[in-house]
Amino acid sequence: MTKIDIISGFLGAGKTTLIKKLLAEAFPGEKIVLIENEFGEISIDGGFLKESGVQISELSSGCICCTIVGDFSKALADVQEQFHPDRVLIEPSGVGKLSDVIVAVKGVDVPGMELNSYVTVADATKAKTYMKNFGEFYNNQVESAGTIVLSRTQKLSQEKLEAVVGLLREKNPDAAILTTPWDELSGQTILSAMEKVSLADELLAKMRAEHEAEEAEHEHEHHHDHDHDHEHEHHHDHDHDHDHDHEHEHDHDHDHDHDHEHHHEHEHGHHHHHADEVFSSWGKETPKVFAKAEIERILSALDGGGYGKILRAKGIVNGENGQWLEFDYVPEESEIRAGHPDYTGRLCVIGAELDEAKLAALFGL
Repeated sequence: MTKIDIISGFLGAGKTTLIKKLLAEAFPGEKIVLIENEFGEISIDGGFLKESGVQISELSSGCICCTIVGDFSKALADVQEQFHPDRVLIEPSGVGKLSDVIVAVKGVDVPGMELNSYVTVADATKAKTYMKNFGEFYNNQVESAGTIVLSRTQKLSQEKLEAVVGLLREKNPDAAILTTPWDELSGQTILSAMEKVSLADELLAKMRAEHEAEEAEHEHEHHHDHDHDHEHEHHHDHDHDHDHDHEHEHDHDHDHDHDHEHHHEHEHGHHHHHADEVFSSWGKETPKVFAKAEIERILSALDGGGYGKILRAKGIVNGENGQWLEFDYVPEESEIRAGHPDYTGRLCVIGAELDEAKLAALFGL
């Protein structure tokens, strides 16, 4: 399957720099075709790209959004036929509407090609001005992006950076927003942000794997020890917990102590069974700086029971003095350690009956 990645951005935002970084660090051994669609911009240095073994095919008729979708299909079909690339990078004109390019790519029926990601590169120092002065085009690029890669964030104070992210969030609540300076990140970290691998997905996958391992172990023990009472009791308990999640929400405080014990009785065991149905996850991305003591306070607050029944929490955030902190939490037990820079601070909490507003307030978001 050939992946198609669209990398849009206003003039001078740093698309070329990002593409060069991705080519060098994120796509080793992949056969890449770059489709540029220039509109009065200085073309990417052809020499550099030819050295990387990348074929450049330039569409002649202005920006992609201005061409008939048919022509675009033909261009992609030709690329597929000639080069059979692993990945096609499309760099639309700086003044094109990203939504038009996405529609054009989705309208292409070339077997073996799929739209993988659509990214907007935005200069953090100019975002506010551009929103005001180039509203329609600029906002379209922000609103339509699956991922927003901010450039030049190191030039802004923490306060200004948080304000810019706030503005972008108003236009696009769901995109991953990269706020960490690129030189601190690997191309691979940027790629996982483009491909939207969320902390919740990672945590749920881990919980499922642990649950399967425990089930296997349980089966194994069960063959050796036919303790049917235990089985019966376990199911009874489990059903109670399951109903509790759905029916007794108004009774939450009253039932809480029992439930809390119930969690500990079975440790992290069979609760994972319904991971996809009963549990919900709350996650946020933020450039906010956290002191280690603040995270310790937050994690011990999660044990208090006022935020829902928390099973797991994980995060990697900006710490003080440019250090990053990573934390993992299971009830009554947590670990905070030095971490590697991520594309922005990320938090995730998984549990039942989560109080999202209270969690956001607890983390100061």
